[in-house]
Amino acid sequence: MDDRGGSFVAVRRISQGLERGNTCHSTSAEVVAGSAAWLGRGLSCVCAQRRESDARPSFDLTPGQEERLQRLQSRLDVSYDCSIPEHQEALRALWNAAFPEVELRGLISEQWKDMGWQGKDPSTDFRGGGFISLENLLFFAKNFPDLLQKQEGDRSVWEYPFAVAGVNITFMLIQMLDLEAVKPRTLVGATFLKFLAESESAFDLLYCITFKLMDHQWLSMRASYMDFNAVMKSTRRQLEQELLLEDITSLEQLPSYGLLSQ
Repeated sequence: MDDRGGSFVAVRRISQGLERGNTCHSTSAEVVAGSAAWLGRGLSCVCAQRRESDARPSFDLTPGQEERLQRLQSRLDVSYDCSIPEHQEALRALWNAAFPEVELRGLISEQWKDMGWQGKDPSTDFRGGGFISLENLLFFAKNFPDLLQKQEGDRSVWEYPFAVAGVNITFMLIQMLDLEAVKPRTLVGATFLKFLAESESAFDLLYCITFKLMDHQWLSMRASYMDFNAVMKSTRRQLEQELLLEDITSLEQLPSYGLLSQ
């Protein structure tokens, strides 16, 4: 979507292992086109797409980087499945992290809207993100819970749907870092793999940094719900710039890392 509220195209990632007939699987291979009115019904990460014919460089991997990338890619291929106990428990754990004193009445409940899901069944919002998007949200909620109770801004009505925004951040990072490629084809992706080789939790930490950066951009831009795509684009630009800074040898050295302590 452009800054004037024009049309947009959101390309969702294609998850592997789709089992036909199981409505609990939250996968999608769709290309969604629409207008600003569609955004009012649901957020969607809009990222620049390249044609298959575009020439892109390729970066060789060390054995350690290749192993870590394959492990991360195996996480990307896992769809959310509400019939799997591990997935059910992760969803309950996310609720308990957000609302430790409120009992969850069920995995399908109107209560989920209080966390920023679009409906009473969170699994419908995992399209494009898969189970890793739930893992990312849970990691963030456990380690940096301040956004769940943040005072700045009108948090009582959730300026942006917290949970859906988190799913979009997962999807944006997958695209930006080109994580579904056999080896990185961008300098940003190659830089990230250096961090991943040092720490297997690098993707989860970068997710937390990105979420805090997005929230910072949101408040700085005094954004509204309809500005979500503009905020995401601004967040992506800032993150790419930071990852390409000279002398950055770890995620902890990124300028935006300091936001985690605010």
